[in-house]
Amino acid sequence: MSAARARRVTIADVAREAQTSTASVSYALNGRPGISEATRVRVLEVAGRLGWSPANAARALAGAGADTIGLVIAKDPRDLSVEPFYMQFIAGVETVLADRSMGLLLEVVSDPDAEVEAIRRWHGSRRVDGVLLTDVMVDDQRIAVVSETGIPAVVVGDPSVAAGMTTVWTDDAVGMRQAVEHLAALGHRRVTRVAAPRRYAYTAIRDEAFERSARAVGIEHAIVHTDLSQDSGATAAHAVLSSARAPSGLIFDNDIMAVAALTAAHGRGLSVPDDVSIVAWDDSLLCRLVAPALTALGHDVVALGAHAARRLLDVIDGAQQSVHQDAVPRLQVRASTGRAPTGV
Repeated sequence: MSAARARRVTIADVAREAQTSTASVSYALNGRPGISEATRVRVLEVAGRLGWSPANAARALAGAGADTIGLVIAKDPRDLSVEPFYMQFIAGVETVLADRSMGLLLEVVSDPDAEVEAIRRWHGSRRVDGVLLTDVMVDDQRIAVVSETGIPAVVVGDPSVAAGMTTVWTDDAVGMRQAVEHLAALGHRRVTRVAAPRRYAYTAIRDEAFERSARAVGIEHAIVHTDLSQDSGATAAHAVLSSARAPSGLIFDNDIMAVAALTAAHGRGLSVPDDVSIVAWDDSLLCRLVAPALTALGHDVVALGAHAARRLLDVIDGAQQSVHQDAVPRLQVRASTGRAPTGV
């Protein structure tokens, strides 16, 4: 049994804090007669304060795990339903869990506070044996809660924001440099990055890499932050392409926005790539289905999900905290990028 699991609140902890026997705690948690009402109230108050929940009590009393890991995502369900990244990531996670006869508890919530609440609730009710943390934010409260509760966890993100926890990460800075250098080599002198919200840790990493790479090759550059949705991708594309110094190259933080921008460019009577070149991120099937097919930074997201799941199972089994780099994003050049138009 891992040290993290050993730190979970037990029936003995509740009995000690409530100054009663474990049998009385069991009666109170299961609503059985045989104890006074005052004892019942005291036990339930202590259990709640310590984070114990009657749910799954039989399994917890027997020392068994939940045979489940958790993934909570703060996304608009409408966006998530068309977001290829998470579908591929979850598929990879499931391939690993199936070999261990384990399940995935997925919860989609409205905001980061709800993510924190879900993890606290899962820990208190023994619903999961560990959690995966994705879309890590600057000063992410989930990391503080995981550290506080001792629930096993793996951060899917840059080690710099993981507070020493086990991490699976990809080098986004290298990927961004590839995209900028590709457009510069095609003669593009003005490039705009259409980015994720600033609250995400990976946004700052990609922003910095974009600016550093653009300065290194001597091109004019700008960044527009969005919410990663289809609508924001189209809106950003319309705005920058109608500006006085419109860029001839666009780099998007996901496939959905890049596809929306392709449609927006066509709607403005622009040719891709003759008038504007587009680079996407993630390289899902969408990039190959549209016309022209999208040049994209991509890595095997299914493999990333499987890698993260394997590392979480290791942590659950007692492995020490460690950092693991996944495959570096690679630029797949397709028809959406070409020589910069003359005079741009």
